Amino acid sequence: MRRALLEQSLPLLGTALLALLAWELFARLTRQPVYLLPAPSLVAARLAVEVPSLGAQALVTLFEAAAGLALGGSVAIGLGIAMAHSRVAERGLYPLAILVKLTPAVALAPLLVLWLGFGPAPKIVVAALICFFPFVVGTISGLRSAEPAVLEVVESLGASRRELFLRVRLPWALPHLFAALRVSASLALIGAMVAEWLGADRGLGHVIMQANANLDMPELFAAVLALAVLGSAVNLAIGALEQRLLHWHPAAREPQP
Repeated sequence: MRRALLEQSLPLLGTALLALLAWELFARLTRQPVYLLPAPSLVAARLAVEVPSLGAQALVTLFEAAAGLALGGSVAIGLGIAMAHSRVAERGLYPLAILVKLTPAVALAPLLVLWLGFGPAPKIVVAALICFFPFVVGTISGLRSAEPAVLEVVESLGASRRELFLRVRLPWALPHLFAALRVSASLALIGAMVAEWLGADRGLGHVIMQANANLDMPELFAAVLALAVLGSAVNLAIGALEQRLLHWHPAAREPQP
């Protein structure tokens, strides 16, 4: 297990190190101004100093993204269940879900700030709107992916609609829901961060905006790196949960990107 993980990680680490080395050499040999392109060594030095502060700001962004993910995901899954079981509900609700997807949530952020203030509420709503559609699609496709033969066998044993849902449809839908969760988690982080650009006094988005205004590129790159690390940690956590809950499914045993 460890050897396989090491074999998968070595190419990525080698590529990352080569890219950082090329960046460092380019920045130093061309004597790029720090306010245009700081060398990775400067970013690393700033990151080492700012770890406690950036960690606190990352927790703010993580809370907003997680709350938005929970809000958008719960509403989307509820509507997806209704649409998966009723063609009438699908014809009435699916166009509205597409409308939510096509409406840029970030463009609504100034209006949400006006309505909800400068606290975490508008960031949570933006994150919820962004991650809404993947959960709708994942729920519908997942619940409808159950094998008809399996449903017929369980129905012949006298199972109720509730038992069919809990014992057949929901387990078949879980891989689709985890796929939606992977996509939506990243989108929620980005949505929360971008919403912070438009009005916030905390969070990684606020740090990035302040650094950009002050032409403090090492701080900006450090905040972007913190966001990347946060997103990677969330993705790894989702992957671990997926393998734990879906150990019976072949997709859970395949290496995840």
